[in-house]
Formats: sequence, structure tokens, C-alpha cells
Amino acid sequence: MIMNLDDIMQAAGALRWGVAEAAQVDPEAWQRRERWLRDGNHASMDYLARYPEVRRDPRNLLDGARSIIVAAFNYFPATRQSGDAPQFAWYAYGRDYHEVVRNCLEQVVESLSAQNPDAAFRICVDTAPLMERYWAVKAGIGFVGRNAQLIVPGHGSACFLGEIVTTLRLQPSDPCTLSCPEGCDRCIRACPGKAIAGDSTIDARCCLSYLTIEHRGPLPDDAPDPGRRIYGCDTCQSVCPLNAGALPTDIDEFRPSDSFLSLRDNDIASMTPDGFSRIFSHSAVKRAKLAGLLRNLAAMRPR
Repeated sequence: MIMNLDDIMQAAGALRWGVAEAAQVDPEAWQRRERWLRDGNHASMDYLARYPEVRRDPRNLLDGARSIIVAAFNYFPATRQSGDAPQFAWYAYGRDYHEVVRNCLEQVVESLSAQNPDAAFRICVDTAPLMERYWAVKAGIGFVGRNAQLIVPGHGSACFLGEIVTTLRLQPSDPCTLSCPEGCDRCIRACPGKAIAGDSTIDARCCLSYLTIEHRGPLPDDAPDPGRRIYGCDTCQSVCPLNAGALPTDIDEFRPSDSFLSLRDNDIASMTPDGFSRIFSHSAVKRAKLAGLLRNLAAMRPR
């Protein structure tokens, strides 16, 4: 029996949450994903093709799984970098979301376990082979926009997702049936690499987020102009009208430090491994490593 689940989720910092029944992914959604992989849109991210039996059915993650609790956590920044700074994606402004969201969901599991000591739980924060946006739609959190971002109605796309797969049988939420405004294609037109297709899929091979974070080695000769972007790209989010009503996050760990906001090109260019580790301790930026930042800096437009 579960009491005050709304209170538990709100106390954990969730902006929005819902429940989906743990079941096999719908055939249409699965075929769409398989087609995306076959076409090579995942670029060098081979890990996205692994564990298909788990991605297709989350019950393979946890024996006896019956429900998936999906939660969205707001990271929309109140304070942004100045225009002359090397631009980092908003999601990397603060502490690594893997740590923060997991800590939040551990609070939820602790509360649920106290009420249901025989139940089992598995926390997932972009670390398990789950089709996160698919389950977020099923749980009524939001819908997938034309830019392939999960859009939370009334807030926008600046949210992290986290899931709890559990053996508890919970009442499923109504799936979200909303979609982007008819005829809006701002994200498609604004994308620097023209990576966004009209069917809400992304070709990572020409996406600046992939190229500046996940890609290893020299940037391709035909890579899109990064402008002032050194880590990631928020262009499709910045131009999206559905982000106009987003409120700043109230999660302290997602707020940028003064040392981060003060970074300039010369700070990156002269950064030592120790300095990189100090500035980006517990940061998602470590994904690109110092070598990646220096490579991206060399490709950026000068101030």
C-alpha cells in the first residue's frame, strides 16, 4: 500500500511524475527505433544498440517488475553564461544529473520501501537500457517534440528524466497525447547541423551536441560551425516556443558556480588536468574530457 505518493515525489524535487505499466514496448515505437539504428543515426554511440531485449521489455531489468515510475526534474537555468563566454549546454551548468537525480529517487525508494518492505526497486538515470522518453509519454509526463526532446506541458524541455522500475502494482497514469503546435518548425530551421528530421528524429552525425561531447578524435571536416558552443548545443531548446514559460530550477545542485560562469576562452586554453578536475568536479562536462574541450575550443569562432 502506498500513501501520499504525490507528497513523496514533490519532496524529492520532481517537477512532474507519472506511472506506466511495465510491459513490452509497442511494436510501432520499437520498429521506429530499430530503423533509426539501421540508418546509422546513432553515429559512434554503439552502446545504444546493446541489450535490445531489455530496451524492448523493462521487465527484463527487474524480476517481477509491474510498474515504472517516471519523474522529470527541472534544470532550466535562472542565470546563464554571458555571450562572450564559451557556451556550455544548460544541462551541464551544475552538478552531474546522474548523481543528483539518483539521490532524489533514492529518497523516493526509501519512503516506498518503508511502506512496502517486500517490494523491489531499480533506479535508472540514463544508465540502464530504457527508452526513457517513450516511458515518459506513457506515464503522462509529456510528449516528444519535433526536436526529439521530451516536452513537459507548461514547462518545456529543460528537464532530466529518472525512472524507478518496481514490483509494486501502481495505477498507471493516462499517457500524454499532446504534440507540437501545428506547422511549427523553428527547431528544424534553427539547427546548426540540420540534424533534425520532420519526424522527430535526430541524425547524431551532424548534431553539435553529439560532435562536441560524444565524438572522439578530430571533428569531421564537414562538421557544422559551432559558433561559440564548446560543449553541447541548446539551439533547438532556445528557439522552441514551448520553453517560453519555463521557470528556473529550484534544485540547488543544478545551479552554476561562480567559477563556471566566469570561464572564458583563455581559461580553457590554459587549463591543466588538475584545473579541469577542480572546475568540473562532479560535472557532466567530464564526459568530453579536457582534450575534447580543447579540440572544441580550436573549432570555435573567436570572441
